[in-house]
Amino acid sequence: MNTDWVIQPPAFLRSLFPGSLWRGDKNRKVVYLTFDDGPVPEQTPWVLDLLKSYGIKATFFCVGDNVRKHPDLFDRLIAEGHTIGNHTFNHLPFFRFGVSWDYYIENIAKCEEQEQGAARFFRAPHGHVTPLLTWRLTHAEVLSWDAFKKVVFWDVMPKDYDARLTPEQVFENVRRYVRPGSLIVFHDSIKAGDRMRFALTQTVEWLKSDGWSFESIDNII
Repeated sequence: MNTDWVIQPPAFLRSLFPGSLWRGDKNRKVVYLTFDDGPVPEQTPWVLDLLKSYGIKATFFCVGDNVRKHPDLFDRLIAEGHTIGNHTFNHLPFFRFGVSWDYYIENIAKCEEQEQGAARFFRAPHGHVTPLLTWRLTHAEVLSWDAFKKVVFWDVMPKDYDARLTPEQVFENVRRYVRPGSLIVFHDSIKAGDRMRFALTQTVEWLKSDGWSFESIDNII
């Protein structure tokens, strides 16, 4: 089964979500590292140490319940100057049976409360979201908190979460698909494990050696 559309979503899919963020500056050799599903002690400190050693600022789409469990890690994300995003409180897919719009937004609001309003961006778990829901999330008049700046998708999904792939294959997904302005998704999760660590290290070293720069998505907006 061809899953390249997951690794790099096609233009027709992106067109269904006008106003959402898929890619940054297309005219410079710049990429935007993003991390989903943390913070967790098994992975997030290692990621932060790596980013700090290279002077890279990234964006972390945090799960609210993980923020609740590990507030010290969340505080470190902020203290080290990384951008915070909302990834729902329970890593909740919108297309799960029985999940209504109101319940989903309540789950996002619960994460927003746990993050103490630090998140100005939202990324849906598994990319499960509808065009109408993205509109709702960026319009303050339909929310009980300030609207998000953007609903964020991705330009490159290396699939570090997929146990069927080797770490080398995950890195190869980056090598094959990265382009100027790519938003790259890694996962600072237990599930991503050594695949993420290998692929992230190789990605940073390879791009750095080839003259690429790294920025937070704050620089896009």
